[in-house]
Amino acid sequence: MQFRPLGRTHELIPVVGLGTWGIGGEMGPDSSRDEAGIEALRLGLDLEMKFIDTAEMYGAGHTEEVVARVLEGRSDRVFVASKVSPRHFAYDDVLAAAERSLKRLGLKQMDLYQLHWPSSKIPIAETMRAMEKLVKDGLTRHIGVSNFSVEQMREAQQSLSHEKIVSNQVEYSLIDRSVEPRILQYCQKEGLTLIAYSPLGQGKIPRGRGSSFRVLDEIAGKLGKSRNQVALNWVLQHDSVVAIPKAADTDHVKENAEVNDWKLDSEEHQRISNAFS
Repeated sequence: MQFRPLGRTHELIPVVGLGTWGIGGEMGPDSSRDEAGIEALRLGLDLEMKFIDTAEMYGAGHTEEVVARVLEGRSDRVFVASKVSPRHFAYDDVLAAAERSLKRLGLKQMDLYQLHWPSSKIPIAETMRAMEKLVKDGLTRHIGVSNFSVEQMREAQQSLSHEKIVSNQVEYSLIDRSVEPRILQYCQKEGLTLIAYSPLGQGKIPRGRGSSFRVLDEIAGKLGKSRNQVALNWVLQHDSVVAIPKAADTDHVKENAEVNDWKLDSEEHQRISNAFS
């Protein structure tokens, strides 16, 4: 597995991690597929994808409990990230939410704690003051944001006294390239990691038809790779990007794990970019 620096820290994280949206439920808890999710996540860790991203919002907290079961008894180092809901952006609420997440995860400290979405109700300075408190108290090692615009990232960083924002988690795939004009460029310039969620277009890339996908399939056939592997590799061409495809099942996890030991050449990358422009 290849690794890349997290922001401008000395922390190295896998280029492909494990997304957990839908494992343990979506907006409410659902334990019907817990065992399948646990099997997939454990396999991912065994394949060196030792970066799990979750959130208090996923499964109304149950997803974090599923992650705790995956981590239980492991002696290897796993980078664990979670996210706080905008409903909990008031100072005391951030602190309480982090404590609840840690309890559900069975951890004393998270590696990365992220603001899940921007809030129009709570001043960002109040929220970031709480995030710095969490770092100071040892409850998280790093601070990140998610779904933030350039202006929101800038304001969030200006609200911090001592810490640096290390990442912005946003949707990024061949299907959705809206972050490229400004957000990706800002992350590269300011030394933030862009964590790409839904790098397979929320399932649209596996199911897609038309001339764009024929280009993708042609290149995949030439390389002996799957369409999904080529699309995921395309996302990872930028050095500041890592991806967290959903660890839906063991087959998907195996497929995703095999994208980092090869690279599209410049011509292949450009052909794909043009096809999906």
